[in-house]
Amino acid sequence: MERGEKAASRSDSGSSEEGLDRLLPLTSAPRRKSSSLGKPEPPLLRTSTRTIYTAGRPPWYNQHGTQSKDAFVIGLCGGSASGKTTVANKIIEALDVPWVVLLSMDSFYKVLSLEEEALAASNDYNFDHPSAFDFDLLVQTLRKLKQGKSVKIPVYDFTTHGRQKEWKNVYGASVIIFEGIMSFADKELLQLMDMKVFVDTDSDIRLVRRLRRDITERGRGIEGVIKQYNKFVKPAFQQYIEPTMRLADIVVPRGGGNMVAIDLIVQHIHSQLEERELSVRAALASAHQPQPLPQTLSVLETTPQIRGLHTFLRDQETSRDEFIFYSKRLMRLLIEHALSFLPSQICTVQTPQDQEYEGRSFCGKGITGVSILRAGETMEPALRAVCKDVRIGKILIQTNQDSGEPELHYLRLPKDISEDHVILMDCTVSTGAAAMMAIRVLLDHDVEESRVLLVALLMAEMGVHSVAYAFPQVRIITTAVDKNIDQQFHIIPGMGNFGDRYFGTDAPPDWSDEEDVGGASY
Repeated sequence: MERGEKAASRSDSGSSEEGLDRLLPLTSAPRRKSSSLGKPEPPLLRTSTRTIYTAGRPPWYNQHGTQSKDAFVIGLCGGSASGKTTVANKIIEALDVPWVVLLSMDSFYKVLSLEEEALAASNDYNFDHPSAFDFDLLVQTLRKLKQGKSVKIPVYDFTTHGRQKEWKNVYGASVIIFEGIMSFADKELLQLMDMKVFVDTDSDIRLVRRLRRDITERGRGIEGVIKQYNKFVKPAFQQYIEPTMRLADIVVPRGGGNMVAIDLIVQHIHSQLEERELSVRAALASAHQPQPLPQTLSVLETTPQIRGLHTFLRDQETSRDEFIFYSKRLMRLLIEHALSFLPSQICTVQTPQDQEYEGRSFCGKGITGVSILRAGETMEPALRAVCKDVRIGKILIQTNQDSGEPELHYLRLPKDISEDHVILMDCTVSTGAAAMMAIRVLLDHDVEESRVLLVALLMAEMGVHSVAYAFPQVRIITTAVDKNIDQQFHIIPGMGNFGDRYFGTDAPPDWSDEEDVGGASY
């Protein structure tokens, strides 16, 4: 499949090239339909309100909580209507893994001025030129996505030739497939790619496909399409796109019908993903050494009342009704205690007796509660009871039964969460693996580490040390810390599988204190 450099004539055009020194062979781009998340039919479970991946995303960070592996980026280049999106979807289908993002270059067309809109309406605007793309935004977005960060992708409207008001949030890419006619044109883009694929399709076939697409999908007339093709698209391919074929690692003739080439690409991606696998939980267990509990830990004062509530929750003979009742009481006390660690400022008010009272008020932008499903969801009513209009997010993390590693299956976070103080809720934390994954998700969404409060009813010392070592600015708040965990990562003495005792479900023999393996309750 690999090809050597392909000779191509390169005609000089009279168009101005200001600001294009960062580009490789000069490029322009025809329009393609924007798309974001990959895999047409990934392994997932749909409910009325949630989409949950049944194959989760394994850890993308190490025991220090830092990004240890970047997403694998595949660059797909080729002429207009060469079949790049078809090849991308075939790769996604053959990969058979979730957390694949398909990023289209068409999402990054620049917003047109009124004069340029008039030219576009008469098919006289050159969409197939490097200056038509926002390369700065594109490089910034792809770099953040490769680093595991959450990004916002513009949605381009081919009717109005502008960006829609609502941008699309994308997060959690293990594999990124980036496709576009200018994919290989920019030097910085090339540096972000781990594999470069050029889709080579006969020019007559590409013209027929473009006619069909622009007429049926974009409501354009045949004369306008042909005019634009001859004036802009064909010269752009010869001058800017075809010469970049020499940069490709693999050239795929005939596009999506070439399954031999697609299979080779998929095999290489699988081998790369296997090399990047991590074992975070084992590293946490082996790295734990007896040491003083960190200063970022705050344990609710053990009054006779708190001790009594723990007695009910730890007793295996406690009925489900009593377990729910006493756990709710303890959650309310824990949340009230956690709120005292939020930033506040002096606030003076007038009492009904017209006297001044010097009090305190919250001085942050907002408060968001994020529960680690399913057990953490039981703490939401306590938070709502004491925080008026608090926003709620959810993260589902489960243990992979083969690897023993936590995996991210689902998340739903409020918009602009990066500006808030976040109360992260889970009922029990043993090794800290699930809590670390949840915190890493928050940091990837630009939440400041110092604004995260991890709140749990019960923690093991190992979990406390793991979280504090990886994220030293995260405040850890709990009602009790038990010293040990067993070989199955159960907290000892502990209180059993909290989610199963609360919801009345049966725990499998290899359950973990941190994630509810049996699934969430909806």
